[in-house]
Amino acid sequence: MDDSAAVVGSLAPAQATGSLGARLRRLRSERVLTIVQLAERAGVSSGLISQIERGNSNPSIKTLQRLRAALGVNLWEFLGDRPAGAPPAADAAPASDFVRRKSDRPRIVVGTSLLVKELLSPRNDRNLRFMMITLPPGGESEDVIIGQGEKGGLVTRGRVLLSVGAEQSDLAEGDSFQFPSSIPHSLSNPHDDPAEVLWIMSVVDSHI
Repeated sequence: MDDSAAVVGSLAPAQATGSLGARLRRLRSERVLTIVQLAERAGVSSGLISQIERGNSNPSIKTLQRLRAALGVNLWEFLGDRPAGAPPAADAAPASDFVRRKSDRPRIVVGTSLLVKELLSPRNDRNLRFMMITLPPGGESEDVIIGQGEKGGLVTRGRVLLSVGAEQSDLAEGDSFQFPSSIPHSLSNPHDDPAEVLWIMSVVDSHI
């Protein structure tokens, strides 16, 4: 494993988790909700919310969906256009509705395996979303969203195991895929090196 892979597997997830916690705390405060009140609305424990806000827990997609519904926000609004509290870069280009700069990618760490998702779409309110998913060795998707639309992707680094229904495919760099979102599916990395997947999905639920 090279040095760049080690950075992806350790430093980036820790930074992203802290950013998520700060964003959740701000959204909760803006709605004048205590941790207990938000926990009751979302159907999760107050202890879990406290851990997320302190940057000590990597919530699953299912937990994030419950929290965003309780707060009345889009899933990616937990992230914003840059880490919480970070000012725009001094040399940042003007904002655009159809361009997202690499330095402005919202990033989220999901689940116990520290799977990292970076939003690449310039906007989070369109019907087409795409993101970069980084799976550390042993990483796997948890609580994936099943629903209308389609999903597809391209393996840009390493190898991954894609399960769609009863079918499993071992995919290498350069391999691509597409399937209906209504079919149960998962993505995992059973190999020794990190993997990256460009993930694309058509979105019917505007809250995703």
